[in-house]
Amino acid sequence: MGTRSSHVAIIPDVDDIRRDTGFSQASLLRLYHRFRALDRNKKGYLSRMDLQQIGALAVNPLGDRIIDSFFPHGSQCVDFPGFVRVLAHFRPIENEDPGTRDPKQPEPLNSRMNKLRFAFQLYDLDGDGKISRQEMLQVLRLMVGVQVTEEQLESITDRTVQEADEDGDGAVSFLEFTKSLEKMNIEQKMSIRILK
Repeated sequence: MGTRSSHVAIIPDVDDIRRDTGFSQASLLRLYHRFRALDRNKKGYLSRMDLQQIGALAVNPLGDRIIDSFFPHGSQCVDFPGFVRVLAHFRPIENEDPGTRDPKQPEPLNSRMNKLRFAFQLYDLDGDGKISRQEMLQVLRLMVGVQVTEEQLESITDRTVQEADEDGDGAVSFLEFTKSLEKMNIEQKMSIRILK
């Protein structure tokens, strides 16, 4: 038997995936095994139904929206590189000096800004670059379920949009969204510890 790292050779384009996602070889190997376990029919890709097998997504009120993020532009399947690129948004941020990052390189997928972009697209249901009152209401309805009345939910929605909407257009732009979450520790809230 070889070392654990020698098994990483079974992952196609592993060096490119590591560079794009920041995942360690050990994490990529674990994710590859998880990908293959979800791919029960050994197709080499995952469908929406495959991802719906994940228990944590099944009980998450935003589970369907998160699953949608694996299938951009109406695609019907996701390969392993696409799978780990989405998961990379949830990789914890390492405490490193921001001055050490090469400015010519793209911002890491798990950066604060990319985590915010990911969260924003969960709310921006029609993809127009703004979160309308109706979109906010729809997502909040998913998140709170029957715990509050419709009247309370509408009041929360109006207050949330009003507080974030700086330009008064009745919707929340990405810039307004980032400003409204300025004090929130999004790096921690959008991190899954096992994805180091």
